[in-house]
Amino acid sequence: MEDELLKRAEDLCARCERTAAVTATAFLTPAEQAAIAAWAKYRADCTLLFHGGGTDCERKAAFFLPFYLAPEDFDASEYLRAVRVTAAFGTPGHRDYLGAILGLGIRRAWIGDILVSGSTAYVFCLPSVEGHVLTLEKVGRCGVKTAPMALADVPAPERKTKTVTFTVKSLRFDAAVAGLFGLSRTVAAERIRAGLASLNDAECLRPDAPVHAGDILSLRGCGKGAVTDEGGLSRKGRQFITAELWQ
Repeated sequence: MEDELLKRAEDLCARCERTAAVTATAFLTPAEQAAIAAWAKYRADCTLLFHGGGTDCERKAAFFLPFYLAPEDFDASEYLRAVRVTAAFGTPGHRDYLGAILGLGIRRAWIGDILVSGSTAYVFCLPSVEGHVLTLEKVGRCGVKTAPMALADVPAPERKTKTVTFTVKSLRFDAAVAGLFGLSRTVAAERIRAGLASLNDAECLRPDAPVHAGDILSLRGCGKGAVTDEGGLSRKGRQFITAELWQ
């Protein structure tokens, strides 16, 4: 699967250089973004930018920019769309909105993040499927109304976090995962080797991989969070770590 993704990136990069026009993927998962970003490090001819349409989006499209376009001048509104979906009675959840949209025959990769706030959801999508999303009339058991929105008008999501503090002998991946998610280090290491954990959105199978402040950790079935600070030492010589568990 990753080979196909990188072959697609290679093709888009070459087309961008050949036509001097922006080329783009559909929406990518964080792991797919990490794979393309790692590939792009070794491509001097590749100017790569990720954008999901809004602030702190998890799913983003990869854009390849021609020589004359600087990343700071890139306008995502030319390539991505947002639709506001409002439920008349009730508060459908993320799964309800996603199921209703996929039920229209839209592929998951054509839809980005779905931000749910009360009875309203904001759906990022590719321009090619905006019209289909706008035909949505029902989500779960609720009737809904839709309207296009400017990307800049989509409110930033409020991320709820829980501060977690713990100590480690050394800041390895298994120790950080254990402390963040309340597991024993042995269990954390087993899950890492089983391919259930990611470091900075890329699968990491090494329990001894180094971790630093700012790194993002995720464990399937447990959630996601980030190391925010590396503190001093305890009396026993263990290092204090502060992290945020995203809720």
